[in-house]
Amino acid sequence: MTQEKKQLSFWQIWNMSFGFLGIQFGFALQGGFMSRIFQTLGAEKDAIPFLWIAAPLTGLLVQPIVGYLSDRTWHPKFGRRKPFFFLGALMSTVALFFAPYSSALWMAAGSLWILDASINVSMEPFRALVADKLPESQRSYGFVVQTLIIGIGTWVASNLPWMMTQLGAANTAPEGVIPDSVKYAFGIGAVVLFTSILYTILTTTEYPPEDLEHFENDKKASSGFFSGLKEILHLIVTMPKVMKQLGLVQFFSWFAFFTMWSFATPAITEHVFGTTDTSSAAYNNAADSVGNYLGTYGLVAMFFALILSLIASKIKINRKLLHFCSLLAGGLGFILIYYVSEPWMLHLCFALVGIAWASILSMPYAMLSGSVAPQKMGVYMGIFNMFIVIPQIVAALGGVNFLYKLLFGEEVIYTMVLAGVLLLLAGFANLLISDRRVTHDQ
Repeated sequence: MTQEKKQLSFWQIWNMSFGFLGIQFGFALQGGFMSRIFQTLGAEKDAIPFLWIAAPLTGLLVQPIVGYLSDRTWHPKFGRRKPFFFLGALMSTVALFFAPYSSALWMAAGSLWILDASINVSMEPFRALVADKLPESQRSYGFVVQTLIIGIGTWVASNLPWMMTQLGAANTAPEGVIPDSVKYAFGIGAVVLFTSILYTILTTTEYPPEDLEHFENDKKASSGFFSGLKEILHLIVTMPKVMKQLGLVQFFSWFAFFTMWSFATPAITEHVFGTTDTSSAAYNNAADSVGNYLGTYGLVAMFFALILSLIASKIKINRKLLHFCSLLAGGLGFILIYYVSEPWMLHLCFALVGIAWASILSMPYAMLSGSVAPQKMGVYMGIFNMFIVIPQIVAALGGVNFLYKLLFGEEVIYTMVLAGVLLLLAGFANLLISDRRVTHDQ
């Protein structure tokens, strides 16, 4: 018997997604400032992607396993996904707080590895929770509200070092030392991460399995590490066609954003501001400005998601067409960075990127949730995120360095042009999805 799920109000969906505010604080600080930390500790520009590699490698392993375990977890008091929210929040908070105190590159890379692994423990169950709690008619709405919260987190967190500087924190430090403005920003991020996830845990209830007796019997019959690994591998091999098609879109999309996270700071500080000395005030002020521009894409993603949430709550939307147009806008935004003549113009470029970001964080998940079995939602969400981490691994292992130099030239600003081309490819790959059951709200 299929469980009937009630329509939820905006604020109920907001509460169950609020923990994503903290998760995005972690991701935004990581994405906006880890390359700055690496450069401050002496990393060469071409070595930066490799220093990021532990993060996607960890995600490749952690996400399917956490999804599988959360599908098979149930406690009358603690629920199914919430135990993973709490565990991930606890580990992420510690890693985020200590990351800017790294005194060597290996310590910073290790902090990034622990931080990314911990965030992933919380993140995938959050994605599955939307599908768990909402009827099909509210799925797009739910993922868009999640994206609205992510946009808020991206904007605030990306601007935190700049805000700390304005409040009097030192924005420069001796060579090889992370400035206080960055340390304070990461500390605030750690507090927000933990408290926001705790808020969701305390304000959200979960549905029990539809057939609790069958759920327990099935769990006993397939217990054990190798049984779980076998099931995950089976689901990977037999994944739905729509999931494979979405995987191609995700590959290009996340290759593009990994390129941005890795190279936005060195590319923009050098090309637009003309500074490369990481111990200078000019470089650190420029790096703060890059965080501000990255915050713009989060801010625009927030407003775009707000508009989409209002639309999705009233009418049924064409997910494929919306995602196509959004990806093209983001691709154009990245390419235009190369042609910027005044720093303020970067806000316009990243505004276009924000439209793509809002769609990337909502539409693929809304389409996926309509094509997989509800009782396997967690593990499928974890498997689906392989299409997020695999392109990042390819990029980190030299894919970015090889492609931008092969296609465009040696200047590091061409990494942003490469990111734009990849988003354009993602948009056209999205047109291959033809199943109307997943491309339109039902």
